[in-house]
Amino acid sequence: MAITMKNFGLRWTEPDGTPRAAVVSYDKGSAEDRKKRLTAAKCKDIEIVEVKPGERLQPKG
Repeated sequence: MAITMKNFGLRWTEPDGTPRAAVVSYDKGSAEDRKKRLTAAKCKDIEIVEVKPGERLQPKG
């Protein structure tokens, strides 16, 4: 049985309104942890997005 690795990226908006996107990919648990840290930093519109290997997310907007 093959194990399938899923990769996730994050997009968010900084408190000053600047849209951002992670330049690295995470496993699901690490993405959830990063989302918690972004929330604690008062970032908004945080979303976890499944990405393909090598794919780079672009900031919203």
